[in-house]
Amino acid sequence: MEQTRDHSEPSLRVHIVEQSSCASITFFEPQREPKSVDQEDNSAGPCRIHGVGGDGEAPEKELTLFALRLAVLEKAASGLGTLGFIWATVVLLGGFAIALERKDFWFITVILVVEGARIFSRSHELEWQHQATWSIAEASRSSFRALKSSSRIVFQSLKLILRPFSIHTTKIPSNVHVVPDPKSQDLQPPPPRTWHTSDVPLLPFTSWIFLSRNVSRALYWLQLVAAASCVSLSLMRLVEQDFGELQPNDPDKKNRKPALNMFYSLALAEALLFLAEKAYWEWKVSYRRLLEEVNRECHLGAAGMVSIKRFFYDAYSKCIEGSIFDGLKMDLVTFAAELLGSTSRDEQLIGARILLKFSTNHRFTHGTLRKIGTSMPVIERLIEMLNWKNPAEEELRRSAAVIVSKLAGKKQNALRVAGIPGALDSISSLLYTGRSSLKSRPDEVCLLCSPSSHADGEFSVFNLLGLLILKKLANDHDNCGKIGNTRGLLAKIIDFTGGAGQRLRARESVTESQAKAVKRSLQVVKMLASTTGQTGKLLRKEISEIVFAISNIRDILQHGETHMELQKLGIETLTSLAMDEEARERIGGTGGVIKELRWIFFREAGGFTQQPNAVRVEAGEALTMLALESKNNCYRILKETSVVERLVAALNDPVLRVNSARILRNLCRYAGDDYFFLLRGVTAGIRTVLNAIMTAEMKLLEVSLGLATQVLKLMDAEEFARNLQQFEIREMSFAERIVKILRKYNYPSTKVPRIRRFTVEIAIWMMSSNARCIKVFADLGMEKELERVAETTSELECFNVFSGSVGLSRHSRPLCSLVDSALELMSTR
Repeated sequence: MEQTRDHSEPSLRVHIVEQSSCASITFFEPQREPKSVDQEDNSAGPCRIHGVGGDGEAPEKELTLFALRLAVLEKAASGLGTLGFIWATVVLLGGFAIALERKDFWFITVILVVEGARIFSRSHELEWQHQATWSIAEASRSSFRALKSSSRIVFQSLKLILRPFSIHTTKIPSNVHVVPDPKSQDLQPPPPRTWHTSDVPLLPFTSWIFLSRNVSRALYWLQLVAAASCVSLSLMRLVEQDFGELQPNDPDKKNRKPALNMFYSLALAEALLFLAEKAYWEWKVSYRRLLEEVNRECHLGAAGMVSIKRFFYDAYSKCIEGSIFDGLKMDLVTFAAELLGSTSRDEQLIGARILLKFSTNHRFTHGTLRKIGTSMPVIERLIEMLNWKNPAEEELRRSAAVIVSKLAGKKQNALRVAGIPGALDSISSLLYTGRSSLKSRPDEVCLLCSPSSHADGEFSVFNLLGLLILKKLANDHDNCGKIGNTRGLLAKIIDFTGGAGQRLRARESVTESQAKAVKRSLQVVKMLASTTGQTGKLLRKEISEIVFAISNIRDILQHGETHMELQKLGIETLTSLAMDEEARERIGGTGGVIKELRWIFFREAGGFTQQPNAVRVEAGEALTMLALESKNNCYRILKETSVVERLVAALNDPVLRVNSARILRNLCRYAGDDYFFLLRGVTAGIRTVLNAIMTAEMKLLEVSLGLATQVLKLMDAEEFARNLQQFEIREMSFAERIVKILRKYNYPSTKVPRIRRFTVEIAIWMMSSNARCIKVFADLGMEKELERVAETTSELECFNVFSGSVGLSRHSRPLCSLVDSALELMSTR
C-alpha cells in the first residue's frame, strides 16, 4: 500500500511514491535505470579461492609450496657443493695436493668429477623436463612414475637399440597403393613447420634413445647414481680415517686430517641433502600423488595432468633460477592466460582448458572472471579466437566462446568486451550458419551444450554461444547501441527466429537446439527493442524494417502452442517494437498478427497453468500497445465479430480484466467516430467498472478509472444516474469515492501514474453534465484536493506509456490544465 506523509508543512518538492505491487513490470509504468550490479555476482557461491581472487585456499598453492621447499633443499645442497668444491680446489688440491695420500687424491678427484656431473645434469634436467611437456600428445603419455622406473627404461632402451627403427616405420605391402582422401586432407590441420622439442633427434642415424624427450630421464638417473656414489665414497673415507701418518718434522701435514674430514663431510652433506630432496619429491609425487590430487581439486580431468605438470615445472624453475619465493607468486589462471597468448597450439589448448574449467566451475568462477576481466590482453586474445575457422582449432574457439559468455555476465566485463574494436564482429562470426560444424569427441564436449550439424536445420554450439554472449551484452544500454551499429548483426540475430517457425508451420518437431536458438534470438531482439532513449528508438526502427522480423514472430504465434515460452517472448518483442509509431503500423499491417494475438488473449483458460495465463496477459498488453494512437489497428481489432462483447465479458476475468480495460479504453479513445455505435456496447460493462472504482485499489483502480473516462462519454447524465441507481450506488457515495482517491493518491506514483488524471477527468465530466455535482464536490473538500494536485503535478503523469524513465505518447492535455478546468467549474457554484 502507498505510504502517506504528514502535510502540515508545505513543500515544493515533488515526491514520487513507490508502491508495492505483485504485478509484473510493464511499459505502462516508468522504471528507473537499473543499478550498476553484476548479473552474476552470486554465481560463485560461498566457495572462492585465493589463487584466482577468492577468499579460500587455491589447490595450486600446494604445488607452489612444494616447489619452494624443493628449491630450499636444492639451493642448500648447491651451496654446500660450492663450498666443498672451493675447499677441495683451494685448500686440498691447491694447498697441499702433493702432501695428500694417493688414495685421498683419487677419492677427492672422483668425488669432484661425480659431483660436477651431477650439478651439470641437475642444471639441465629441469629444462629437459619442461621441454617434455610442450607437446600435449607426448606429455599425456608420460608420468612422473615413468621417469623413475629404471628397469622398464633399460629394457625398452636395449630393445630399441637392437631394433632402432621399429617404432618409426611400419612396413606396408608393396602391392597396396594408398590413395589419400581429399576431404579428410582438407579437414586435417596443416603439417607443422617447426620441430616439437620432444621429437628432436640429437644425433644423426639414431633412434629413440637420443630423442630429446628421453634425455631428462637419463639426466635424472645420472644424478641419483652420482649422489649415491658421493655418499658411498665420502662415508667410506670418514669411517676409515686413514689419511696417512703425521710426521713430527712435517708441519705441512698437521692440518691434513681436519681438512679432509671437512671436505668429506661437506660432500656427504651435499649428497644427503640432494637425496633428501629426491626422497621428498618421491614421497609427494609418487606416494602422496600430489599432482593428481591438485588436478582432482581443480576438476581438470584426465587431460589436466599435462597442465598441472607444466605449471609445477614453471613454478619450480622460478624458485630455482631466481628467488625461492618467485614461484609463490604464480597461480593457474595467470599461468593459463600466458599460455593462451602463445604461438604454440598445444600451449594455447592448455591455457584454454584451464580457463574454461575454472570459469565454469562454481568454486572458481568468481575469482577467475575477475582476474581475466582486468586483463585487456587476455580479453582481446579470447575475442580474436572467436574468428578462428580452422577445424583443428575448433576446441580453442569453443572454449574462448564459453569464457567470453561467462565474462559478458559481469557488467564491467561486458563493457570491456564490447569496447574492444571489432569485438562484435568477432561475436557475429559465431552466428554463421553456412557450413556444418564438426562433432567433437565425447571428452571434449562443451559444458553448456554439444556441437551439432547444421543439416536439417540444427544450430551449432557456436551459434548458441554467440547468441548467449549477445544476450548478456544487451543487458547494458550502451552495448545495445553497438550491437545495432554492427553491420549485418541484427539480420543474423533475426534469422534465427525463423528456424522453428518454419518447422512448426510444416508440423515438424522442433529439436532442443532449434528451440534454444529461437529463444535466445528472441530474448536478444526483445532486449534491443526495449532499450530506452534515442538508442531504443533507432533500434526499434531498424528491427521493424527487417522484412523477416515480424513475419517470423507471427509464425511462432500461429504454430507454437507447444512452445508457450517462445510465444511469450515473441509477444513481448512485438509489444516492445510497438512503442515505435511506424513499427506499430508495420505489425498491424502484417497479416495474421492481430488475429493471432486476439485468439491467444481470448482462448479458454480451463486447465491451463500459470504459463499460458502469462501468455494471455502479454497478448493483452500487445493489443493495448497496438491500439494506442492507431486508428488502423483499432479497426483491425474491431473487425472481428463480437470482439467488444468478449472484451466486456473479460472485465470479470481476474487474469484479463486489467488489459481488457486498457484495450477498451484505447479503442474508445482512438477508433474515431466511425465506430461509435459499435463501441456503444462498451456501456454494458459499466457495472463492472463502477464496482471496481468503488472497491479496487492500485492498478485495477487506475485502469477502471481510465475506461470510465471513455464510457461516460458514450452516455448522458441521466443514463449514468440510472446506472448508479440500478447498481445501488448513491451519487453522493460515488462523488465521495472520487475525492478519497485524490486524497489517498496525493503524490505522483510510478505504479499508477495516470490515476489522478483519470480521477480529475471523471470529476470534470460529472460537474459538466450535472451542476448539482459541483456543490456535492465542494462540500466534500474537492477544491482543496485539486489545489494539492496542482502543487504536485509531474511529467510522470503526462504520458500513456514509458520506455524506462522516458515517457512516450504524451497526453493531449497536461494534468495541470485539467485541474484548472476543474477548479474553474467549481468556482461557478
